[in-house]
Amino acid sequence: MDRLSVWPDVRERWILYEDDDILVVDKPAGVSSQAADVDRPDDIVTRLKSYFEARGKNAYLGVHQRLDRDTSGVLVFARRREANASLATQFEGRKVRKTYLACVTGWPGGRTAAVLRDWLAPSREGGARVVRGRAPGAKEAVTRVDVAGRQGPRAILTLDLETGRTHQARVQLAHAGAPVAGDVEYAGGAAPRLMLHASALGLHHPRTGAALRFEAPTPADFGSWLARGDLGEGIYDDPEALGRALERALERRWALARAADGPRATTAFRLVNEDGDALPKLAVDVYADWAVVQLHGGDGPWADAARREGLLDRVHALGFDGVYLKIRPKQANLLVDPRRDDIAPRAPSRGNAAPDELTIVEEGVPLLVRLGDGLSTGLFLDQRANRRRVRGLAEGKAVANLFAYTCAFSAVAATGGARRTVSVDASVAALERGKANLAAALARANGPAGDHSFVAVDAFAWLASTARQRDRFDLVVLDPPSYSSTKHGRFVADTDYEDLAASALAVLSPGGRLLACTNHRKITQARFRRLLFEAARGAGRDVVQIKDLAEDLDFPAGPGGERHLKSALVTLRP
Repeated sequence: MDRLSVWPDVRERWILYEDDDILVVDKPAGVSSQAADVDRPDDIVTRLKSYFEARGKNAYLGVHQRLDRDTSGVLVFARRREANASLATQFEGRKVRKTYLACVTGWPGGRTAAVLRDWLAPSREGGARVVRGRAPGAKEAVTRVDVAGRQGPRAILTLDLETGRTHQARVQLAHAGAPVAGDVEYAGGAAPRLMLHASALGLHHPRTGAALRFEAPTPADFGSWLARGDLGEGIYDDPEALGRALERALERRWALARAADGPRATTAFRLVNEDGDALPKLAVDVYADWAVVQLHGGDGPWADAARREGLLDRVHALGFDGVYLKIRPKQANLLVDPRRDDIAPRAPSRGNAAPDELTIVEEGVPLLVRLGDGLSTGLFLDQRANRRRVRGLAEGKAVANLFAYTCAFSAVAATGGARRTVSVDASVAALERGKANLAAALARANGPAGDHSFVAVDAFAWLASTARQRDRFDLVVLDPPSYSSTKHGRFVADTDYEDLAASALAVLSPGGRLLACTNHRKITQARFRRLLFEAARGAGRDVVQIKDLAEDLDFPAGPGGERHLKSALVTLRP
């Protein structure tokens, strides 16, 4: 796979105009205006500079405006320092005319035009809110609105922004009872993306003074949404809409995809995360040069074979060497043979096969996966942020990894300098793979080996035995399956997690930490916190802090939903 082709710095069609003084681009949705992670910059400025440098051109860009990551449209930059003064004067003096298109529901049927005039102040969440009068810190926001099109309850509005406040159009429309579709932050309805587009920008050329107006084409999703609303699962019957959704996902994962070298090199991540990327019941994971397509609920949108085949063709066409298929049961607790060829074919469904044991890199640590070995690959990608945390906490610590599976947490703890790790899992085969994982990670780290043991036993029994022996750990990783059956009984996270967490807390040293995780869909993050508090009370442990932990950005939640993985770090009093 040619990553530079799949994830280029810039796609040529984004550039609307360029001369010696200014550059005008049509920024796509999914590309940020400023980097959220300074170690992995993925913003439009960084990407444009790289694009120009690769062509041996001047890479200078003067920044005078920004758009939210998921807002598309016109951005103008200075191409030489001398152009900055004129552009700054025009933007600061409200001489630049900014026009947006917004898809909304709730705009009154008889209201064809309006002027929204509000006072906005920063919100606690980092956005904005409408306040009464001239509250401290408030700034006036003025937006002129015209109806450009209407279909039933849906409307496309043309917005002329006379001021340029944070989230101005989004918060004013929401306050007017017509939130932008797809705007999770301001209660917008379902849509394939944030349906806000900076369609045009008018200014004077910084050197010649000529009046200029630049327009970015209206995104195809806008017309589709106006005619049919959110496609939902129907997106798989519209090849063009599906293609656009996959391209947006590519842009959102650019920073990860291009981080194949350096100390934080990562070659495995999630490309599509179901509703979080407007692709219901579909997950696509990247492992080096291969993609793994996971279809959730086989009797839903994927009951139709033509849909499945069309999707596999589309994913393969993105540029992967091969595509593997996993069809997951409708219910997570439905017991099936995970290696059945009809739900997890051993051979790739498209393209070439990966090595039977493939080495990927995560945050610089090599880990082993098997793409054709049943429903699971040997690595849970949603735990990448937690593995990074464990690596940072592990130095000099004794670490217990429960339900260790292939021992990825143990491997990163070892590379982080843990003096001791114990990996506990009922599966001997999984632990054998874990030994290979840990050996590969330590070979790359080239550091002290430490004391690393593997215990093939039920985690519940191990916890009871360890508590009796008064063996204690500085860090315990607890990530049980939502459902499991052992000789000691049946475990269901919804009802049994509290007792399990109490047992794990009992083997912690004073000042120790418990990294607790669950992906049970019925357990919310708020409930998870309460459950851990009760577990600590039941175990008689004095808790200093329970800190909620977030996944990385490649696992976005769907509109109005919570992230699938809930994690918390419990710290005991020393």
